[in-house]
Amino acid sequence: MVSWSVRLRSVLFFIAYNLIGMVHSLLCLATAPFLDHRQRFHFVNHWTRATMWLLRHLNGVQVEVRGLDNIPDNEPVVVVANHQSQWETFYLQLLIAPQSTVLKRELLWVPFFGWGLALLRPIAINRRDRNNALKAVLRQGKARLDDGISVVIYPEGTRQPPGTLGQFSASGALLASLAGRRLLPIVHNAGHCWPARSMMRHPGTITLVIGPPIETEGKSAKQVNAEAERWIRQQAAALPGAKPSVNEKLAMP
Repeated sequence: MVSWSVRLRSVLFFIAYNLIGMVHSLLCLATAPFLDHRQRFHFVNHWTRATMWLLRHLNGVQVEVRGLDNIPDNEPVVVVANHQSQWETFYLQLLIAPQSTVLKRELLWVPFFGWGLALLRPIAINRRDRNNALKAVLRQGKARLDDGISVVIYPEGTRQPPGTLGQFSASGALLASLAGRRLLPIVHNAGHCWPARSMMRHPGTITLVIGPPIETEGKSAKQVNAEAERWIRQQAAALPGAKPSVNEKLAMP
C-alpha cells in the first residue's frame, strides 16, 4: 500500500521535473549553437542534476555507488547496464561524460525531452529493423568512440521489473570488439525507487555497482558478452530486492 505522503511527493516530483525540463530544453536549444559537444553535454545535464536533487530531497531517494574507481580516466569505453527505470538513463550521464546512448528513435520525437536528448548525439535506432539497427550501432558507435565519447548500451532492450534481468543482446560486446575498446559493466536496482511506467517515486536507496573494465583484445565478441553478462547477473543477485530469476544464467559458458 502506497502512503498518501509518497503519492503526494511523487506528484510534486512529476510536476517539478516536467516544468524544469520544458524550460531547460528551450534554453538548451538557444545555447546549443554557441557550445561545443562537451560544453553542450554539461549544460543539458543541468536538468539531470536538478532531477537527482528533487529525488533526494523531495522523495527521499539516496544513491550508493560502488566501484567508482573502475571508471577509466580519459578513455572512452562501451558501457553495458541493466535496464529497470528511467533513472539510469539520467544518472549514468553524470557518472560517465561525455557519452552517447543507444536508444529507440521515437524518444527524440517527444516534445521538450527529446529536443534536449537530440543535442547529446545519441545513437537513435529503429528497433523493428534489427539488422540495420545493429549496423547503425556498430557504425555510429565506433565513430563516437573514435571521437573520445563513451557509448552506453542497455543490452536487455526494454526495461525489466525490479529484481529481474532479461535476455542480453551482444551489441555492446560486438561494438567494443570492433572498436578495440574495453567494455564497462554496470548493474543497479533503481526499479524499486523509480518503477518503469509509473509516477510513483518510493523512498529508499538505489545501489549501483560498476565492474572492472573487460578487455576485448584476444577475445571473441561472444566471450566478452558472456563475461559481462555473467558479472552483471552475479552482482544483481546480491543487490537488495533481487529475485531468484537473476541467477538463471550464472552457469552459462
